[in-house]
Amino acid sequence: MDASSLIRINRENPRDIFEKVWKSLEQLVKEGGLISPKEVLDEIMGKDDGLSKWAKKQRKIFKNPTQRQVGYVQEILDEYPSIIDVKRRYSADPWVIALALERERTPQKTLHQMKNIVVTEEKRRGERVRIPLICDNLSIETMDVLTMFRQEGWKF
Repeated sequence: MDASSLIRINRENPRDIFEKVWKSLEQLVKEGGLISPKEVLDEIMGKDDGLSKWAKKQRKIFKNPTQRQVGYVQEILDEYPSIIDVKRRYSADPWVIALALERERTPQKTLHQMKNIVVTEEKRRGERVRIPLICDNLSIETMDVLTMFRQEGWKF
């Protein structure tokens, strides 16, 4: 999951009002169905808000980079250098894609295959270099949080 999606969930679903949304997310984390690279945590921690407090307690979501991911990030940056905005302090986008790519290319050791989908609020806009464009080019599916909620069958 991209930081943009976690930020949207936090903005539109305050924890004190929409407890069930957050409990559903936590259950998905517990089941291993929701992960994000550690760089997304770094991006979220830039603000001292409810999301950063929640994220501190949900560290299981945030995966440390692997050597393989470092290689994928380098490939992504070689092909799409503008994915990183040099004016921003953090740029987790290539790491989100690299984590999905690693999981997509690594055989799963589970009885049922889990689909790897990048959840982001970014939209594809022509050939503008953003997560959806790169994911499309790498045959990785993307969706936004509302689509994820629907796919999970969540109703609040």
